[in-house]
Amino acid sequence: MPIGEFDLIDRYFRPLGSAPRRGPRGVVLGVGDDAALLDVPAGQWLVAALDTLVEGTHFLPGCDPLSIGHRALAVNLSDLAAMGSEPAWALLGLTLPSAEERFIEAFARGFGDLAARFGVSLVGGDTTSGPLAASVQVLGFVPPGQALRRDGGAVGDLVFVSGTPGDAAAGLGLERGPAGGLTVPTGAAAAATTLRNRFLFPTPRVDLGLALRGLASACIDVSDGLAADAGKLASASGCGLRLDVEALPLSEALLDVAGLFRAREFALTGGDDYELCFSVPPSRLAELADALERGGCAARCIGVLEPEAGLRVRLDGRDSGLPTAGFDHFRCAL
Repeated sequence: MPIGEFDLIDRYFRPLGSAPRRGPRGVVLGVGDDAALLDVPAGQWLVAALDTLVEGTHFLPGCDPLSIGHRALAVNLSDLAAMGSEPAWALLGLTLPSAEERFIEAFARGFGDLAARFGVSLVGGDTTSGPLAASVQVLGFVPPGQALRRDGGAVGDLVFVSGTPGDAAAGLGLERGPAGGLTVPTGAAAAATTLRNRFLFPTPRVDLGLALRGLASACIDVSDGLAADAGKLASASGCGLRLDVEALPLSEALLDVAGLFRAREFALTGGDDYELCFSVPPSRLAELADALERGGCAARCIGVLEPEAGLRVRLDGRDSGLPTAGFDHFRCAL
């Protein structure tokens, strides 16, 4: 049953103004007025990011609204993670074809559960009628001079990626059915479920980003494909990149469903993993194990920054011939 705009806000989104894990830090005035009033902590830089999810571009028609709400916030938290920022507040712009209460309840629950996990308070936004889309702006803090950036790498720095890239892209392929070009091999149903969940409910690496402050020389989140995003990090740092295919951390689920060759393709070019790709000087590798433990996830060295510009994807010491192009909003669609 459709619900009115202001009832929708009061019932489903006003309660998200209090983040249960840490409380509504610095919220002087939140949802319900013309704008929010926020008290930025003294001695901190404010970090801001915004992403939009559009039906048919970022998620399939008929996608579970629990997933849409989760991903709308997760993709933004991943951007803050890549900056080494602690998240605090979010604003939501939600465009709906109709105000169906079942959809809105599930969307708000997906958004709210993730917000609570990372101490994020929803402090404002807008709802409107139109094609289904969700825009989220997140705001966080970082001590002055401690933000992770793409442009801090140097020749000789080792390049790492967290988690297991490629899972989400394979999960999307499975969600698309026959059009996705993937079928579930006999005995791989559990693996397929794992991959689908990696697409539908990604985990932003916020704690890892915080742990890498002062250690990583450069950092970027993997949203458009590992090869493309790692190449952006190298280019911003004024370096080239040698990426070693054999070093890619491929999950058992991905190998079970896709096989080795396609798994490597997914890992290099698939987006939506929201892992972190970062560089570390060799002299500081001893500190990395502790940072990964504090960050709650594994990472593997996949390459090195080099003086010659460009991306070189190597397999057994030779050009791999594997694709490296990432997602482009004006060339790609689901």
